[in-house]
Amino acid sequence: MKSRRIHLMGASGSGVTTIGRALASRLALPHHDSDDYFWLPTAPPYQTTRPAAERLRLMREMFLPRLDWVLSGTVTGWGDELVPFFDLVVFVRTPRELRLQRLRGREAAHFGADAVAQGGWRHEEAESFVDWASHYEAGDRDGRSLAKDEAWLAKLPCPIVRVDGSRPLVGLVEQLCSEAQRLPG
Repeated sequence: MKSRRIHLMGASGSGVTTIGRALASRLALPHHDSDDYFWLPTAPPYQTTRPAAERLRLMREMFLPRLDWVLSGTVTGWGDELVPFFDLVVFVRTPRELRLQRLRGREAAHFGADAVAQGGWRHEEAESFVDWASHYEAGDRDGRSLAKDEAWLAKLPCPIVRVDGSRPLVGLVEQLCSEAQRLPG
């Protein structure tokens, strides 16, 4: 039986989660986001990472064995065990300034505009996160980078589709639905 196991990845703010949710909805597939497995639930969120073995165990329990799903968010550096499951990987590239604008908006929406504004309780963390994300293309900081993602993509045995995350969402979803229909099986 044909499976549709689609993984979307890209830099923070590239639109991976938004595109992944929309694609999953259009294809009537369950959507999962790597952040839900990467981070332990904390208040405020995104404070403590879950051990990699635990992330993978949860993913196996929740969705990996199923035939159809969409997974958004990077698994580079800890998710090599997931690679054999992927039928298609989508790499979303979005211009740096648009990514950073989206991240600032997302932080304000998530924590409140006052919280991330100068003097707010979340200001320093939000600015630190945006600063970290701003170095993705240059790769001159620890953590995720374009070079690391490209190296990981080069090793994948499945088809890879590259899309521009600044394009309208409807067009991206239509393109990816067409790609999913072309999957072998």
